Amino acid sequence: MERLRRRPVLAALLGALCIAFSGPLVRLADVAPATAAVGRCLLALPFLLLLSRHEERRLGALPRRTRELAALAGVFFAVDLVLWHHAIDQVGAGLATVLGNLQVLVVGVLAWWLLGERPHAGLLASVPVLLVGVTLVSGALGGETYGKDPELGVLLGLATSAAYAGFLLVLRQGSKDLRRLAGPLLWATASASLTGLLLATALGELELPSWRSLLWLLVMALTSQVVGWMLISSSLPRLPAALTSVLLLAQPVGSMAIGALLLSEAPTAVQYAGTACILAGVVLATATRPRAAVVPLAPEKVPVAA
Repeated sequence: MERLRRRPVLAALLGALCIAFSGPLVRLADVAPATAAVGRCLLALPFLLLLSRHEERRLGALPRRTRELAALAGVFFAVDLVLWHHAIDQVGAGLATVLGNLQVLVVGVLAWWLLGERPHAGLLASVPVLLVGVTLVSGALGGETYGKDPELGVLLGLATSAAYAGFLLVLRQGSKDLRRLAGPLLWATASASLTGLLLATALGELELPSWRSLLWLLVMALTSQVVGWMLISSSLPRLPAALTSVLLLAQPVGSMAIGALLLSEAPTAVQYAGTACILAGVVLATATRPRAAVVPLAPEKVPVAA
C-alpha cells in the first residue's frame, strides 16, 4: 500500500477498477438487494478492523467527532447501497453504476445549500448534459431499452445519488486527517451494516446467503469495500481534480464492460448515448473544480454508488 501511495495515479486507477466490479458482483451474488448491502459491509469489518488497529497504534485513538460523523455517514451509505442494488435489478449493473455518478451534481447542490459553497461554472454547465443523459437512459424519448424497468431504474439511480451525496458530505466533515483511512471507513461500514440489517428486515429482504452467494459477497467486500476505498481515498488528495475525474471514470466504464462480458447486459444504442452524456457531464462538472474541493472520500460510487 505504501508503494501505491507514492504513485497516486496508479492507486486511483486500480481503486476505480476494483469498485467497477461491485455492480456485477451484486448480480452474481444473486441475493436480495438489502442482503447484498449487509453482506458486503459485514464481511469487510474484520479486515477494516485490522487496518484500523494498525493506524491507532501509530496515531492514537480516532477522535470522537470523527467516529460520530463516520457512523452517521454509514447510515446514508446503507441507504445508498440498498437503493443502488434495487436499481441494478431494474436497469442492470452497468447503467445503474453510471446513474450513480449523478451524485456529483447532488453534492454540488447540497454543498451550496448547506455549506455555502457556491457552484462553479463547470457544475452549472453540466446540468443540461446530465439531464439529457438520464432521459436517454430511461427511454423516456421512446425506442427499445435494456432492463426490466428502465424508468424505475433511473428513479432509483437518482435516489441512490442523493443518498450517496449525503454520505460524502457527512464523511467529508469528519475526515480531515489524511493519515487515517481505515478508521473512518471502519466506523462508516459498521454503521452501514447495522442500518442495512434494519432496512433488510423492514423490507423483508433479509435472507441467509448460500455458500456460493457468500463467496461473491466476500469478493465484493474485499475488492470494493476495503481495497478499492483505501486506494482511492489515499490517492485523491494528491491529484489534480481534472485528472481524478478522468481516472475515476474507469469505474462506470469498467462496470459497463464487465456487465456486458460476464452478465450479457446489452444496453441499446440510445442508452449508450445517454451513458456518454452522463460521463461527459461528470467530467464537465469536476474537471474545472478548484483543487481545494477534492476530498479523500471517493467512493462505490466518485464516480459511484456506491
